[in-house]
Amino acid sequence: MLTVDFSRFPLAAGDRVLDLGCGGGRHAFECYRRGAHVVALDRNAEEIREVAGWFAAMKEAGEVPAGATATAMEGDALALPFPDDSFDVVIISEVMEHIPDDKGVLAEMVRVLRPGGRIAVTVPRYGPEKVCWALSDAYHEVEGGHIRIYRAAELLRKMREAGLRPYGTHHAHGLHSPYWWLKCAFGVDNDKALPVRAYHKLLVWDIMKKPLATRLAERALDPLIGKSFVAYATKPHTPSLGAPFADRASEADGASAADGASAGAGA
Repeated sequence: MLTVDFSRFPLAAGDRVLDLGCGGGRHAFECYRRGAHVVALDRNAEEIREVAGWFAAMKEAGEVPAGATATAMEGDALALPFPDDSFDVVIISEVMEHIPDDKGVLAEMVRVLRPGGRIAVTVPRYGPEKVCWALSDAYHEVEGGHIRIYRAAELLRKMREAGLRPYGTHHAHGLHSPYWWLKCAFGVDNDKALPVRAYHKLLVWDIMKKPLATRLAERALDPLIGKSFVAYATKPHTPSLGAPFADRASEADGASAADGASAGAGA
């Protein structure tokens, strides 16, 4: 299940890609399949071992093109072990809401991204996330849990302040918000509740079979209750003074409106 839409975020064979906070490796695997030189980095040693194992299995099974490479490594997002301008592409998916110094993480990503490179940032969307927090303290009050809820305009502002130039946004995983609301309502650790089990089966069926009915339903739900907000940006070749004020205000107003629609739908 990918959150980044690669039709909006082009990736070429041979691109140097950093999947920062890779978790289980879903985006790293897709980049590897597309012929990139991938570094999957996370602070969780167990997940890194699993990702490395999957990289090896993919290569053994012939699932990746010749010339593609993949490395899984432990690392600190606030002190990346790479020189400046090391990567053509950086992906950070569902990570920044966990990190107190999100501006520091953005600065490190910009540092290792080459001028002209592209970055994709995904975070939980404001409206659906607010519903989860309202339904359950256990959803976010855990070690390493979510410490903030981003409004779209806030995230885009921080990206601009870090020196990035956003060029597109969208929402993803509209079918997944109701699942998390059910989880929060019945207990985040209670997977045996009938509504939770039934909805989980629906999601697995959707992921495995991709039936037209659920694909159309998610496309309709994404703008309203999509679980994730996704932003794409480039690093300018030269330092930028930022977009004109009118453009920035227009984009912020549009993002805020999207968040408002999400919050209303979630309520």
